[in-house]
Amino acid sequence: MSSPPVCALPRLFDWPRHWAECFGPAPFLPTSRAEMDALGWDACDVVLVTGDAYVDHPSFGMAVIGRVLEAQGFRVGIIAQPDWQDPEPFRALGQPALYFGVTAGNMDSMINRYTADRKVRSDDAYTPGGQGGARPDRCAIVYAQRCREAYAQVPIVLGGIEASLRRIAHYDYWQDKVRRSIVLDAKADLLLYGSAERALVELTHRLARGEAIETITDVRGTAFVRRDTPVGWFEIDSTDIDTPGKVDARINPYINTTDTAACAVEQGRASGMPSDAATAPGVVASVSVAQLRAGARKHAMPPRERTVIRLPSFEMVRADPVHYAHANRVLHLETNPGNARALVQRHGRQEVWINPPPIPLSTEEMDYVFDRPYVRAPHPRYGAARIPAWEMIRFSVNIMRGCFGGCTFCSITEHEGRIIQNRSEDSILREIETIRDTVPGFTGVISDLGGPTANMYRIACKSPEIEAACRKPSCVYPGICDNLDTDHSALIGLYRKARALPGVKKILIGSGLRYDLAVRSPEYVKELVTHHVGGYLKIAPEHTEEGPLSKMMKPGIGSYDRFKQLFEQYSAEAGKKQYLIPYFIAAHPGTTDDDMMNLALWLKKNGFRADQVQTFYPSPMATATAMYHSGKNPLRKISHDAEPVDIVKGERQRRLHKAFLRYHDPANWPLLREALTTMGRADLIGNGKHHLIPTWQPAAEAGYHNPRRKNATPPKGRVLTQHTGLPPRAAGEQPAPARVKPRATGRRRP
Repeated sequence: MSSPPVCALPRLFDWPRHWAECFGPAPFLPTSRAEMDALGWDACDVVLVTGDAYVDHPSFGMAVIGRVLEAQGFRVGIIAQPDWQDPEPFRALGQPALYFGVTAGNMDSMINRYTADRKVRSDDAYTPGGQGGARPDRCAIVYAQRCREAYAQVPIVLGGIEASLRRIAHYDYWQDKVRRSIVLDAKADLLLYGSAERALVELTHRLARGEAIETITDVRGTAFVRRDTPVGWFEIDSTDIDTPGKVDARINPYINTTDTAACAVEQGRASGMPSDAATAPGVVASVSVAQLRAGARKHAMPPRERTVIRLPSFEMVRADPVHYAHANRVLHLETNPGNARALVQRHGRQEVWINPPPIPLSTEEMDYVFDRPYVRAPHPRYGAARIPAWEMIRFSVNIMRGCFGGCTFCSITEHEGRIIQNRSEDSILREIETIRDTVPGFTGVISDLGGPTANMYRIACKSPEIEAACRKPSCVYPGICDNLDTDHSALIGLYRKARALPGVKKILIGSGLRYDLAVRSPEYVKELVTHHVGGYLKIAPEHTEEGPLSKMMKPGIGSYDRFKQLFEQYSAEAGKKQYLIPYFIAAHPGTTDDDMMNLALWLKKNGFRADQVQTFYPSPMATATAMYHSGKNPLRKISHDAEPVDIVKGERQRRLHKAFLRYHDPANWPLLREALTTMGRADLIGNGKHHLIPTWQPAAEAGYHNPRRKNATPPKGRVLTQHTGLPPRAAGEQPAPARVKPRATGRRRP
């Protein structure tokens, strides 16, 4: 998916400017009254509150939102990482004229603060000095509460990844329960989900014109609280909505890929209820899908823009994990901006209403966003303090947004959408030249030219009609869709122009590569391997076994093997020694102990010894999280008799699955010996090359010492760290910096 649907709304740059445009752009958006005074401002129109340090760079969400609103003529201030124990820091810029914009930052605050084992992290890449503890748990809720205490009458607008993934009732891994929509817990007036520039620009202009925020209920990509469904709407009960999917036949893009029955609703048929009943003044029509199926197919469905799907209530999904999985499934079906309908979910006496997703930005609008006058540096208030996330991305360039991979554990698709939003070549090349000319420390190397995925730039559906109607969760699973144009020529051309710029010595690709897509274009693989790999290339097969891969919606390991063959062929032709760094996930839903054992055997056979591994992290709203909580597979129709999913929940089993990935670590051998014996695979315990782990155990402090053999050495194989792709450091060597992505969303890999 690539081209945005036709949009009747004004483009970002078509709105008439607010009167404060006369002040012009600020060197940095102000963070104090003194800075406001220097700019000649008596007040801010919008105050943005963020859990990240303020870095004026297009990879940091608050900088993007602030600069876009500034370009619209609004005065925008930023309160970054305030002390949340008291409302006074939230009064630092005075009362905003329009609203507080609140976000936890580029990462979900709970994922930022806790490991997958629920242990507190000691660091925070988005904080000066990399120190942890600069933001509270459930940051957006706490900040919203303090804003309300500071100025009770000022509207509060939530945004960012933390709000996006909590817009409906959601499973909370840290409390092991289903929590209410964050709109209610934060007592926010409005929530903006996804990439919110379009919605925020419209909202801000309408508030500036004097509209009350409680009356603004028609902006796409927003969620809010209302008492009842308004009159004139047609309401559908979601309880037995099926999964439309396959789009091979253009006449019907809703045929199911996994179930034989197609949903009557998606066939565009209604019940015996007259179609005009849904839109008659003063009428709210409410029918179930069963009623629709029972109808005589005599009447057309009402317009999607006047249809709302009722999800199971908060009380239902909290009490019954199967209802939770169903609600999650329906939400993911309603994510295509071309055909999505509004959703509503009752919480007690209140209704949380979710409008359809935002219309993606066009290329011209993406250029407008990225061409703002970013300083591309941290605010001077931080002095010489090191901000790890900034150091990671200061020489990288984002060329696109979105991902149509649909990986069930990932938050990118849920947040940015499946439609790829591309920048123009000219805009990207201008940014590279800006880095070259203005960013201190630039040595001629661009560290990344990518985005959520390295190689989806300008990849598009062949048919806009099919794209607008498609409801498949992925364009590349279980195989690459026939309607997807996999031509990589635009990306190849961009690479060539970028590395030809004067002063640019090397363009590296640091974003994760979708290798099953890349093998469709051997020319792209050759271009990448010959010119854009710095010795190691990260790649994410995630697993080798069909069970977990089918629940991840990832391709089989055969796709990895095909890419590896091309990678090694073109590396040899270029005369370079280069290596792939494969990533794997332990304890993902659908994974058995045997699956992890087979993965460990594959790793040993291929000479991989991972230094850092990832255990599945159930982020809010992800499909894999619904599997984890319910034990059901929401990729298929949900019922109490639906397909069960193997779930790894106990601490011991999660440790075991992680231990299989680090089969070479002596600390894991006792656990693995016990498990292999229990599994009936004691034949894998021994001292031969065909064994997974040895029978002997080293002394506690003696490394790999074998008391029965002299001069024992560790097993041979490439020892590669997962995040840096580098060998383990020698004694006394300083650790390599953590590799983080400032626009990370918790769990993502292409």
